[in-house]
Amino acid sequence: MGIPQSPRSARVIDLEAMRQRQLARRRLVRLSPELDNLEMVYRLASDADTLYGMPLLAWGLQEDGEVVGLVPWMEALTPCHRLDDAEHGHFIGYRDPETEELFEEAPEHKVLELEHAAAYFDYEETDETTLIQQLPETQGTHALCMDESDAPWQLKQVFGWRLYSDGTVEALLADERLIETTPILPGDPCLYPGHSRHRVVYFFQRQIANRIRHEDPTTLEALALMVMPGSGDVDTPSD
Repeated sequence: MGIPQSPRSARVIDLEAMRQRQLARRRLVRLSPELDNLEMVYRLASDADTLYGMPLLAWGLQEDGEVVGLVPWMEALTPCHRLDDAEHGHFIGYRDPETEELFEEAPEHKVLELEHAAAYFDYEETDETTLIQQLPETQGTHALCMDESDAPWQLKQVFGWRLYSDGTVEALLADERLIETTPILPGDPCLYPGHSRHRVVYFFQRQIANRIRHEDPTTLEALALMVMPGSGDVDTPSD
């Protein structure tokens, strides 16, 4: 007996288009700074019995409605739940260091804040990528920047963050030649988006940046292994 044909015609599923739609739904549409010292908690495969904490920089509302914690991680301001690397870090949850409470979802007050702000600042979509929001940098984050393979590294302080209409977030770095007033604030003309000028940008917390600046051997060795796999040497970064 033959198999009856379905009245429906077969259709080809474009997996790449589906992937792009899923990524679009995770696009960030609004940011809110974290000002109450809440942390991201993560684990390393090399020390599975120990949990590590890292201060959250901000919270982000995605187009799909989910609110996620954000930390400067590797080359981007990264949603915590996307950290799933045994070597560099696996996300466990969020933590309030005052109460020592561990939780998996964004706190309700941040969800409400972001939802109301997104509804109030309801921007119309345009064909061009536009600036949506700017946040000040509150944690002393630094960026290690590289231009060409034979050029020296530059260690730069991050002064703020820009959210664009396509969901990308850029760190604001200072062009020292254009600094006219201090302290440097997010709207100053000396600032530029990191990836607009540098081929590679890696983010570090303040204490790690200070170790790099002071040429701590252990830190420089770990840095070489992270950014240049297979190499045990790294040039001293310039300021």
